[in-house]
Amino acid sequence: MMRSLYTAASGMKTQQMNVDTISNNLANVNTTGYKKERLEFKSLLYESMAKAGNDGQGNGKPVNLQVGHGVKPVGTVRSYTIGTIQKTDNPLDLAITGDGFFVVKDQSDEQVYTKDGSFKIALVDDRQMLITSEGYQVQDVNDEPIYFDSNIDIKKVNISSDGSFSYVTNNNEVIAMDTKIKVVQFRNVNGLEALGNNLLRATSSSGDPISEQDDEDLIKSQIVQGSLEGSNVQVVEEMVNLIVAQRAYEVSSKAIQTSDDMLSQANNLKR
Repeated sequence: MMRSLYTAASGMKTQQMNVDTISNNLANVNTTGYKKERLEFKSLLYESMAKAGNDGQGNGKPVNLQVGHGVKPVGTVRSYTIGTIQKTDNPLDLAITGDGFFVVKDQSDEQVYTKDGSFKIALVDDRQMLITSEGYQVQDVNDEPIYFDSNIDIKKVNISSDGSFSYVTNNNEVIAMDTKIKVVQFRNVNGLEALGNNLLRATSSSGDPISEQDDEDLIKSQIVQGSLEGSNVQVVEEMVNLIVAQRAYEVSSKAIQTSDDMLSQANNLKR
């Protein structure tokens, strides 16, 4: 059986996954805080038919004779460049400019991380709690939920660039609140595991989260109230990548067709 059939098939399978990745980027072009992905490839094993070097009899060969066995996907890498900051004028919409992530607690009480700052308010025990659209609790610097008293008008809550909360009374007096939203960074953001719903989970590859409030050496992120960070997907760039992936898929399928024609000709030699 011709080696090229399996080599070209590996190319088709890989480009199919590449198209899946690009399609996911395009599908999330309007998703708040979404970071585009890129598929990475590596070549498969090589078969050495002749090696470069001296053969022991004084005959030197300057180059190798090797044939590859195709390609495989090895990982998806996210680009964490900042997306467009879109003004919403909603006081509970927060955008992060920098490397930081918001910390939320999911339904299993596990801390997960997000760039999506479209937060909401839920009434819990006559108090207002800051949550995500899925109802997950937003965490403060003490890893506790963020509450507001029921008499506080959310429209008058101010959130500074470092995440500190305050509110304006009816007498236009600014009252500082003993609350600060938690923002963390990671040594290796590409090690984070995507969970869906704009959430990420820390792994051994990403390392433990580092609180910006506790580490003075970190370059601090800035929080922008009344705005959201849009997706960093560039539609034109993804469309070009889609065309390239489609052409690569077609070339691999053409290689299979050519191999099939060669096998057919070989089988017909006796006729």
